[in-house]
Amino acid sequence: MQKTKFEAYLVENRLIVWNPKHGSELYRLGYYGKPLGIPKPKTPEFKVPLLLDLLEGLYLKEKGLLTIYTNGKKLTKRELIKIAKKTYEDFLLKYMVYKDLREHNLVVQPGIKFGCDFAVYEHGPGIDHAPYLIQVKKPEENIDATEIVRAGRLATTVRKRFIIATPNPKTKKIAYLMFRWWKA
Repeated sequence: MQKTKFEAYLVENRLIVWNPKHGSELYRLGYYGKPLGIPKPKTPEFKVPLLLDLLEGLYLKEKGLLTIYTNGKKLTKRELIKIAKKTYEDFLLKYMVYKDLREHNLVVQPGIKFGCDFAVYEHGPGIDHAPYLIQVKKPEENIDATEIVRAGRLATTVRKRFIIATPNPKTKKIAYLMFRWWKA
């Protein structure tokens, strides 16, 4: 990643890069964010602000690429995390998984439309379809067979692999459990 500084502004629970040129550049760097009003951009060039998720914002801030402002002042990493924890359930666990996937050169998008935490691309939206759907679970959290079958059926219907990611904050390791479905 190049070391360009971009500016984003916290508005409720989203970050907005108001400068369309900078938003296009960030999007081009790794499909970060969503251009305002463009659900499926055909090109990384757009003339609208870029909306970033708090996970993306923290990642870009840690990489030295993003400065975040709210109420006329710079947000620290600690302040951003505090805000994100109020917005996201288990934010730090989800961020561990998000960061790990990004560090492995995967493109991570919200998986809400698939009923999971993340949809993960090998190359990026518009280039390939997301082959993986990821649900983040706490190490001590139980999962029942019905939930696995439901997730597996949905993933199979949309031709994706369902993965449970279990991050362990103490060891800083993440266990990934991928399900493969077949018809008998």
